[in-house]
Amino acid sequence: MNRYPVWKNILIIAVLFWGLFYTLPNFFGEAPAVQISSAKPTLDIDPVADSARIARALETAGIEHKGIFSDTTGIRARFIDSDTQAHAKDVIENTFNPNKQDPSYTVALNLLPNSPQWLTKIRALPMYLGLDLRGGVHFLLEVDMPGAISSRLETIVRDLRKQLRDKNVRANLTREGDTVVIRFREAAQRAAARAVIQSSNNDNELQLTERDMGSDDFRLVASLGLQAQKKIQESAITQNIDTLQKRIDALGVAEPVIQQQGASRIVVQLPGVQDVAIAKEILGRTATLELRMVEGVPGDQQSFDVASGRAQPPLGTELYIERRNNNRRSRAQPSQAEDANDIGLPLLLHKQIELTGKNLTGAQAGFDENSQPAVHLTLDSAGTERFRELTRQNVGRHMAILLVEKGKGEVVTAPVIRTEIGGGRVQISGSMTSAEANKTALLLRAGALAAPMEIIEERTIGPSRGADNISKGFHSTLWGFIAIAVFMCAYYRLFGLVSAVALTANLLLLVALLSLLQATLTLPGIAAMALALGMAIDSNVLINERIREELRNGYTPQAAITAGYERAWNTILDSNVTTFIAALALLIFGSGPIRGFAVVHCLGILTSMFSAILVSRMIINFIYGRQRRLEALSIGQIWKPDTN
Repeated sequence: MNRYPVWKNILIIAVLFWGLFYTLPNFFGEAPAVQISSAKPTLDIDPVADSARIARALETAGIEHKGIFSDTTGIRARFIDSDTQAHAKDVIENTFNPNKQDPSYTVALNLLPNSPQWLTKIRALPMYLGLDLRGGVHFLLEVDMPGAISSRLETIVRDLRKQLRDKNVRANLTREGDTVVIRFREAAQRAAARAVIQSSNNDNELQLTERDMGSDDFRLVASLGLQAQKKIQESAITQNIDTLQKRIDALGVAEPVIQQQGASRIVVQLPGVQDVAIAKEILGRTATLELRMVEGVPGDQQSFDVASGRAQPPLGTELYIERRNNNRRSRAQPSQAEDANDIGLPLLLHKQIELTGKNLTGAQAGFDENSQPAVHLTLDSAGTERFRELTRQNVGRHMAILLVEKGKGEVVTAPVIRTEIGGGRVQISGSMTSAEANKTALLLRAGALAAPMEIIEERTIGPSRGADNISKGFHSTLWGFIAIAVFMCAYYRLFGLVSAVALTANLLLLVALLSLLQATLTLPGIAAMALALGMAIDSNVLINERIREELRNGYTPQAAITAGYERAWNTILDSNVTTFIAALALLIFGSGPIRGFAVVHCLGILTSMFSAILVSRMIINFIYGRQRRLEALSIGQIWKPDTN
């Protein structure tokens, strides 16, 4: 008898129901939405208060919404149609950004899944759609490689000047093109400088050349070697890609594409983003860390005169306001440094920047000695030495820690230096939440771009064009499926109908897997789905033809079913394994749309084997398995060879 054990039937049916639940969200589509996120590194979104603020603004304007949701990227409000979405965006923009010249929040158009809440609770989410299906923006960015090298040379000049000064070597350093020229009055000084530089010349980054221009003009020319330049350029591309990835998180983009193209270009695709201006603003954001000494602190009359506009900042100083964070204390303490009692008050800072974010090698969120959330910063060797010297020379003074974005800085805290601090570790701590600590650490890790970038190509794909692509892709797959099902039913009768049901299960499971993995579906992915249908039905054709052959050989119907499935297995396995290897090669060595095609193709092979063998066999067992005296099978015309 052809019967599966009860547990196997239950398992197969459970898998099919699982596939149904995780496929359902893809049929509800997406709703227009407006997303609100912070545009400043020191400003946080309050999910409760800001959500209520949005609701009040929309209610006042008479705009109906379909829900306001908050997550790690900000707050999103869902609407009925795109016209309501555009109107709501203007209302929310005016509410949150009354100062258009210096917006505090990023208000962007977006799309949200329209799935019922009960599906969302079980993590049944729709597939991500690529740029060609969902619409969005495409940028091609050119990285300024000479700018990256120039930035590195400026750092080298600064480091060399300090190293020579520490070793009491008198020299005059100047930057000339892509070289650093160091002038000496004596050859002995040049030799001493060469020894100092070579002792810290990591990986032979600098190539040193001696030139004698006269009796008192001895020169040492330092230049970057070809390998060092290549390493700087590769590092600039890598850091810029990482920085862009972190910035784009603020837009809440699902599955953005950020990848290198050629030696100096980066492709950025943002599906679902409808505001090109907002996307450009996010891509161009810069944020870094600065340490400056404080000249005037609260309690000093000069500070209050400057804050009230009755006096100008003294020469060489700038006025900043210490960060307020919802009236909560947020203080920074570099190691043993203690905080001043200056909450949200004006500070006069020296214009000279003592340390920058370029000296950071790491920024991690954690906890301080009082088990309060904190951000732990790690400095490089040059930064460690400079920080030790800075704290040794300024004991008892305030030191300000600033976050700088788009040329505007905000003082996070201004602690008092109590003692010399070594070890290269700085701690920002105080009354901040774990989420705030993570956000600050993320911002500092992202930092500024390693090299400037310019948008050299820009394309916008509207949602209507994406919807048209979806419609065409869906209809091509649907009509292909119908054609296959009609042929199978006509040629194999009942077994053909079973094959069509198994093919439906295959498509169901494939979409469910893509949804569960939150994969990105593109037009090549839809093509891979159509190919998966053809490959899946091929396995059923092999099984049905094998059963026919066993019937021609004189097997009873029950025995023919058993032999047909068992003997077709090896052929099905071989053909799918070889195809899977080719698909893996596309996945490993391909990029962009090719990888998207390969992902769907690989998953389609796995689901086709499950549906063609297990699902179809289970259905056949339900139909024929309990019939002891089975005379014939509905498998179409069986042609027997002519023995005459």
